[in-house]
Amino acid sequence: MAASRPRLKLHHLLLAVNLTVLWLPLLGLEALRLYDSALVRQTESELIAQAAFVAASYRAALERSAPQAAADPEYGLPLAPPWLQFHTREARWRPRPARLDLAQDTVHPPPPETVEAFASPDPHAQAVGRELQALLVDAQVMTLAGIAVTDTRGTVVATTGPSLGRSLTGFDEVRRALNGEPVSLLRERLPDAAPPAIDSISRGTLLRVFVAAPILHERRVVATVLLWRTPASLSQVLHGKRYHLLAAAGLLLATVIAMSVLTSFAIVRPLQRLVRQARRGTAGEKGAVTTLARPVTREIADLSQAVATMAGHLEQRADYIRAFAAHVSHEFKTPLTGIRGAVELLRDHFDTMTAAERERFLDNLDQDALRLERLVRRLLELARADVMQATPADRAEIAPAVRRLVARYREAGLKVEVVEPLPAASAAMAEEVLESILSNLFDNASQHGGESVTVTVACSDFKNETGDDRLRLEVADDGSGISAANAARVFEPFFTTARARGGTGLGLAVVKSLLAAHNGSIELAPYAAGTRWVIELPRAV
Repeated sequence: MAASRPRLKLHHLLLAVNLTVLWLPLLGLEALRLYDSALVRQTESELIAQAAFVAASYRAALERSAPQAAADPEYGLPLAPPWLQFHTREARWRPRPARLDLAQDTVHPPPPETVEAFASPDPHAQAVGRELQALLVDAQVMTLAGIAVTDTRGTVVATTGPSLGRSLTGFDEVRRALNGEPVSLLRERLPDAAPPAIDSISRGTLLRVFVAAPILHERRVVATVLLWRTPASLSQVLHGKRYHLLAAAGLLLATVIAMSVLTSFAIVRPLQRLVRQARRGTAGEKGAVTTLARPVTREIADLSQAVATMAGHLEQRADYIRAFAAHVSHEFKTPLTGIRGAVELLRDHFDTMTAAERERFLDNLDQDALRLERLVRRLLELARADVMQATPADRAEIAPAVRRLVARYREAGLKVEVVEPLPAASAAMAEEVLESILSNLFDNASQHGGESVTVTVACSDFKNETGDDRLRLEVADDGSGISAANAARVFEPFFTTARARGGTGLGLAVVKSLLAAHNGSIELAPYAAGTRWVIELPRAV
């Protein structure tokens, strides 16, 4: 026998499922880059706030250093029509929320190189830039953000980098800001050094956040401010929270293990007890499979009840098969012994026997063979009855079937009377099944009552306790009846008091099995003289 493949134990599978469920949200966060997007938006919010302070400082410096330009309504660039409404729809509050999302926004190429300015910078903007230069450099020490302020021609007038006096018109965000559009976008970052240590203030993220904003004065663009910064990486954030994360991971792992243990207690242990019971039952121990005491879950309780019920039925079936086999062996043994004895006598004394003796032994052989034939036929009928299943299309009209069968038995010499009128109804079973039931009862009456017995058949319809339409079929005879001692055994296979007259003891067992397969029943009812069978049949709709 080939070795069985190794299989996982159920509690190991439950632990794996719980760990997978725990890990799935983290995988989802990584797949959607939700936390990375949150870090990007945090950086964008900081840059937007810094841009607002730079713009306010620029306006204040412009009014101090160039009051004539500040008072000139034509100074600066007009707002593009779409952004004029944007900047004038609210007199006081103009919040700018962070909107960048790694899952949706395009990451643009690295920023282009600055170019030589095509014209001299605006002198008023240049004056303001000189005033802001030191402020921007000092702010960068704390904010780590790069800052550049340009005039209306895109020329840098103040910056934290080396681009002072150069043009940023190659930057798409600067061009859009000169039209009055606040811009936030992501650009690739080309690292110029090895990745920094995880606890370094340097950031190894391969993208930068760029924020450009127009600096407005009297609804005109007088300058732009461009800020950029590399957002914090997820690894750096996790490193900063490593102790809290380890504690949370330990707590979650302990919770998963506790849930796995609880699930194992509620499911695995009861299943193990069921397996042990089933193995004991398989080994032949009677009553080994019982319902589990105090199952935790309803499904386990239902499974335990179903297994115990099935085991009980299998035990009953096994007992029935053993008893049935013993009866069959006994019933077959008697005629086979007679046949063997007659054959031996004929073989040994055939020449010395008279013709009458040979004929008597041959008659014995014929009777034993007929008995074996009847036994085989009845056993086949019982086997078919045990496995028979009713179908919705089955129906048998009571009156024609009864009258046809009665006529056949009258021709055979049995006295049969029918109590008229028979109902014009149909039973929910095939016609041959109804005839088999009545034939067995008629044969039973003939074997036990002899030629003088009279059989009476009656039928009526009624409703049972649940309101279902049923048919009651009564078959009675005026024979010798059945004693109280034998009444309890009449449906046992092979029980008969007419074996000498050809009885097999299987007729009533066949009748009971056929009725059970069609939701019917039969009982031996009290009767003044003789035997009375009361049969309940389902009525066809």
